[in-house]
Amino acid sequence: MELKLFYRTQRELATALNKLVDAYWQEEIKEPELINGILKMYENNPDKLMKDNQFTTIVQQQCGKRRLAVVGKVLEKR
Repeated sequence: MELKLFYRTQRELATALNKLVDAYWQEEIKEPELINGILKMYENNPDKLMKDNQFTTIVQQQCGKRRLAVVGKVLEKR
């Protein structure tokens, strides 16, 4: 699965996160790919993903609780 390193907007980042987590749930990618993808997205776009130790409002609205639970667990373990 191809992922960009830098995203222009929070919406683009949220859409990419959705595709990544959905691909994992549909077993199209393996767990290491999911973890690596989330970490790279966060490292290169921290201000678009998190603000004051919480996901930004747009990311919360676009991704939903279940996907963000997965993303949150990955980021906790880094």
